[in-house]
Amino acid sequence: MTKTEGGDGALMLALRRAERGRRLQAFALVAPLLVFLLFSFLIPIGDMLRHAVQDTELSDVWPRTANAMHHFTGTGLPPDSAFDALASDLKVSGEASTVATAARRLNYAIDGGRSMVMKTARAVARIETAPPEGWRAALTKIDPAWGDPKTWHEIVSASGPVTDFFLLSALDHQRDPSGAIVGKPANEQIYLTVLGRTFLISGLVAVIALLLGFPLAYMMTTSRSRRVVAVLTLVVLLPFWTSLLVRTAAWIVLLQDQGIINKTLIWLGLIDHPIRLIYNRVGVVIAMVHILLPFMVLPIASVMRGIKPDTLRAARSLGAPPVTAWRRIYLPQTLPGVAAGVLLVFISAIGYYITPALVGGADDQMMSYFIAFYTTETVNWGLAAALGVLLLVATAILSVVYGQLASRRNALFG
Repeated sequence: MTKTEGGDGALMLALRRAERGRRLQAFALVAPLLVFLLFSFLIPIGDMLRHAVQDTELSDVWPRTANAMHHFTGTGLPPDSAFDALASDLKVSGEASTVATAARRLNYAIDGGRSMVMKTARAVARIETAPPEGWRAALTKIDPAWGDPKTWHEIVSASGPVTDFFLLSALDHQRDPSGAIVGKPANEQIYLTVLGRTFLISGLVAVIALLLGFPLAYMMTTSRSRRVVAVLTLVVLLPFWTSLLVRTAAWIVLLQDQGIINKTLIWLGLIDHPIRLIYNRVGVVIAMVHILLPFMVLPIASVMRGIKPDTLRAARSLGAPPVTAWRRIYLPQTLPGVAAGVLLVFISAIGYYITPALVGGADDQMMSYFIAFYTTETVNWGLAAALGVLLLVATAILSVVYGQLASRRNALFG
């Protein structure tokens, strides 16, 4: 090897080492963010997905019954061995004070399931030896529901370790005793309606925020007065410096029947008596628009600041009227900011809980209200996770569709 070749090889080796060092340095800078996303985003979502399909509450408390149900494939009543296993599990779980867990799980699917299980557990605890007629007759005598095939169908469904019960419930569906997926009765269908309401309110908030935020962002970026720009920027950023709860409480004061808005409208002669602006859809939308407006203005203003005014002047010099130049040249360049703002407001709105809970009525509660209810009140983690998965999937689908529409913005405004 010549001296020149040796020098080139050493240089290449040094370059590879330097490149490797830069990559390691870049990874070290990004590593804290990756760890943060892992523990604050990916792991919680993965745990939510697990809770939506995992079902071990009943099998942990009643292992003998769950094992017997795994071997039962019929559609009627199970064999006597299943009744014997249930009686044994009722005794053991009653002594261990865990029977309430199984009762809670069956109550998700059976009306009055908790009272049925607790009553039976108390009665079985008083029976020291197996009754002569057998546990099938004894349990059915304690509560006739144990002789109903539907009860045992729900026990099979709850025997785990995985289930589609919660996901189907979130879609207002269930499995019938034959295993077929059917819709729930009309009086029990609620979650798809709530999902539609959630997206309706969020979409309405996003549209109103766009109608208000676009002109405001335009004034912030095109005004020649620094004082006007400073005041508008302060108005936009001011909500960030106030607590969400305080802002919502302030709207309660403003929108109530004897609030400033109603009194002002009466004083101006526009109305004769106070109109209802709170504890309904109107109050929810007003409060949410006020809170989320900065998330619309800032992305749009950021994109508008990057648009060169020379493009408009060039269009006008070529004979385009001002309105046409603005519509054909300026507006399409703002669409990335519009898309970012609409998507940011919409995704933020669908997860709102405090504002609809405080300002809205019973028919204005969004999906987050029910997720919080099943998490904190009934401790039904499975259904809460399933509703979260439903919201996540629906949001992802709409985001993809919106992205496809936004990618065609040049064709729409060309």
